[in-house]
Amino acid sequence: MKKWWQWPFLIFLIVASVFILSENRTEYRQCHNTVYSTLYNVTYKSNKDLSTGIHATLLEVDSTLSMFNKGSAMWFINNGLDYTTTPMFRYIFNLSKTIWQSTDGAFDPTVAPLVNAWGFGYKNGDLPTDAQVDSILHFVGFQHITVDDNENVVKDDPRVMLDYSAIAKGYSVDMVAAYLEDNGVADYMVEVGGEIKVKGMNPKGGKWRIGVSIPKSDTVGFQHILSVTDIAMATSGNYRNYFEKDGKRYGHTIDPKTGFPAMNSLLSATVLANTCAGADATATALMVMGVDKAMEYCSAHTDIQAMLIYAKSDNTMDTICTKGFRALALE
Repeated sequence: MKKWWQWPFLIFLIVASVFILSENRTEYRQCHNTVYSTLYNVTYKSNKDLSTGIHATLLEVDSTLSMFNKGSAMWFINNGLDYTTTPMFRYIFNLSKTIWQSTDGAFDPTVAPLVNAWGFGYKNGDLPTDAQVDSILHFVGFQHITVDDNENVVKDDPRVMLDYSAIAKGYSVDMVAAYLEDNGVADYMVEVGGEIKVKGMNPKGGKWRIGVSIPKSDTVGFQHILSVTDIAMATSGNYRNYFEKDGKRYGHTIDPKTGFPAMNSLLSATVLANTCAGADATATALMVMGVDKAMEYCSAHTDIQAMLIYAKSDNTMDTICTKGFRALALE
């Protein structure tokens, strides 16, 4: 017969065994949904269903950074209404300013009026004339907007507008990743509209495999497959987002300095970085720069790796990439 004092010890052993078995049964979960007209997919290892929190995190980003969400911070600012900034807004504002400076203005969220003028925003119309573009350029430039000591947005021209579409998607990936980590998740892949962040191991116990799409609107497939972990990836390209008029193709990437769609041979730019927001914004900047300047930028900023896909004079495609990027490619 067991002594009475032995029972608590046995109960402890049973509870501990159940806990250990429960931990060993931790499985990878998947979460698929749509937010701001964008599909997202999250794979993560946890014994908890975190899908509700994941969606709430994405909605929080939308409520601050979306141009199209009435009542968002961006809507207030772009419509000239008073707005006291939040920590999220200030983080993106300061990060955008840093990347704007480092890319010599190739990434510039104040390009919004030009995006609208060219018909890629929420206001569509005829193509702008040279005179109209020149007029808009007077109030395009990140130097025209600041956040004061009272954390309020200040413009030196009321027509200044912000468009964070080239960084918000990547930032939403970072926010979901942070939410997962706050909930003890060490292995995950977060993908929002093609922008990705991975950490730890995949369900097979290896590194995550992510693909870089072939930059053709009529082709589905991957130019390269990467084997990566603990990294973020973003791709920018004009091959699916463009329009044609009078036999000429106009891509959606606007050069903030000229006011016109960037006209160079680049079809897509894929960037690997520590944050997806940084990768997202930098990929857009590289598209504006063109092949040569983009590779010069990557050589000077070793904290990122990149691959550029461009059109040759004979209309065939070719790629150029940094050594670090090439080392991660499986094929």
